[in-house]
Amino acid sequence: MTLQEAIKARHSVRAYKDKTLAEDVVKVLEEQIAILNREGKLHMQLILNEPKAFQGTLAKYGKFRNANNYIVMAGKRAEDLDERIGYYGEHLVLLAQTLGLNTCWVGLSYSKVPGTYELAEGEKIACYITIGYGETQGTSHKIKTIEQVSEAFDITPSWFKKGVEAALLAPTAVNQQKFSFEYVGMNNNRHLVRAKKGFSMIGYTKIDLGIAKYHFEIGAGKINFDWV
Repeated sequence: MTLQEAIKARHSVRAYKDKTLAEDVVKVLEEQIAILNREGKLHMQLILNEPKAFQGTLAKYGKFRNANNYIVMAGKRAEDLDERIGYYGEHLVLLAQTLGLNTCWVGLSYSKVPGTYELAEGEKIACYITIGYGETQGTSHKIKTIEQVSEAFDITPSWFKKGVEAALLAPTAVNQQKFSFEYVGMNNNRHLVRAKKGFSMIGYTKIDLGIAKYHFEIGAGKINFDWV
């Protein structure tokens, strides 16, 4: 499965089979987490066979079942931490999909279980990502149109539109899709794209923006562009 295929196939899954992750799958995930932690200056941690984080009242409200494996999304407090959490976390979400796993971003419906994770001085947990073999592959939800989140005119490059299409398939908190993309033009033979988060009473828009930007990059393909 390619990343483009993973984007289309991935849906949030909250109920999992009571099944241990395969050793080769765990190895791939842990190796990638180590790489992304260095690249994104984060402290993401894969927690295996630990059921307590998703046994509380909020987890039951969120309809989680057998969510015994998850990724703790943490990093040092910074203005751009949440966006980096979303961007690099979605790397893992799509990787998991290519490995035959299912996932779900979780902002509130979890409990922090002491002793299951480590935090250095100045670090915080932004959210969790459940991961495992889903009972189903999840279901799709209604999404906005390209016109609602961008100014994609006839003269806008086709790769920009493909990027926006991929971004619209990105998971966001309660499917709010509070982001937008703008094709700015060119400078020194480089295309320029601006991505913005919108306002939301629910929050999580910075994480959502990071996720959407990674989707945009995949959809746009190997185009020389810079974020501005």
